[in-house]
Amino acid sequence: MANTIFSALPTTIFEEMSGLARTLGAVNLGQGFPDDPGPEAVRAKAAELVVSGYNQYPPMAGLPELRQAVAAHYARTQGLDLDWASEVTVTSGATEALAASFLGLIEPGDEVVVFQPFYDAYPPLIRRAGGVPRFVRLEPPHWRFTRAMLEAAFTPRTKLVVLNTPMNPTGVVLPDEDLALLAEFCVAHDAVAVCDEVWEQVVFAGARHRPLIAYPGMRERTVKIGSAGKMFGLTGWKVGWLCAAPALTHALARAHQFLTFTTPPNLQGAAAWGLENAGDWFRDMPLGLARSRDRLAAALVGEGFGVLPGDGTYFLNVDLAASGVAEPDRAFCLRAVRDAGVAAIPVSAFYEADPVTSIVRLCFAKADATLDEGVRRLARARELSRAASATAPG
Repeated sequence: MANTIFSALPTTIFEEMSGLARTLGAVNLGQGFPDDPGPEAVRAKAAELVVSGYNQYPPMAGLPELRQAVAAHYARTQGLDLDWASEVTVTSGATEALAASFLGLIEPGDEVVVFQPFYDAYPPLIRRAGGVPRFVRLEPPHWRFTRAMLEAAFTPRTKLVVLNTPMNPTGVVLPDEDLALLAEFCVAHDAVAVCDEVWEQVVFAGARHRPLIAYPGMRERTVKIGSAGKMFGLTGWKVGWLCAAPALTHALARAHQFLTFTTPPNLQGAAAWGLENAGDWFRDMPLGLARSRDRLAAALVGEGFGVLPGDGTYFLNVDLAASGVAEPDRAFCLRAVRDAGVAAIPVSAFYEADPVTSIVRLCFAKADATLDEGVRRLARARELSRAASATAPG
């Protein structure tokens, strides 16, 4: 009796590993939420607005002050010229923004190019909207795509391409040449790019986030998705937004109005205040996270783990094969949480076809003591894995 797309889905890997971590009292380096509570001034503004602000339905498209703040923030930080009134829609998080994009733009049978590894919500939402995912398989250590890969994925039925940059789970911030190549294909195939850019503020020295909407030919064919939750490290707030040209925004907003319709006004108001007043946070937050990334990487290397580079997001990846682990990533992660008390995420969970099975994702947005203990327990998990492999028959 249930819808076959959703009823066939397993529990997400994030819920599975975090559930095991809670039950077993494990160190959780799996799910991507920070230990830091987020900027106090922004949280105080949300509390103030609950008590003294307006708590009834806000406008469907979002509070004008937040839409204005989003447009102004992107003008300052990315050089974009967005009209807040006709090109910005507030959503209840980026996942709702993705759902609105797919439901608002896909017709049954349309093909959608999706890069693997992907955020696990993409394929079921695309299929529920009637779309047909066509996967482009990316591989470590660089996770790059080529012209030949895009030529194999794009067809006359291609309607959308979904791009996540900075990329979860790889930590890659795509370089200019990759983005320019993808823009070329979108223009040539008259395809719309749905750009999941929620990690755009979490980029470290030596890398720079470039929005695809700014590339030639992309202004009228890009949906740019952002997230206050990721920008401010307030993942439970679920405040996001869609930015797109008016013709696209019309369809996106119509889908949004029948999903969540609106988002809590106090959180919208606080996010708007933060975008306008939290410049120090946007400067200091990436510096603090870069220190945590470097601490985790150094500790892992010190224990003999192979670590892949990462220029953005909360995530660092371990190459199991280069670390002396023969087990596939999921088996190793289950052993790690159950027997060594540390939760991690197998990157194979971010694939639907032909998964990479040798990479484990770790979240470094944690306190120093948590990171240090997590590495100690990962080293113990590796010892247990090696011992099990040594005694395995055959």
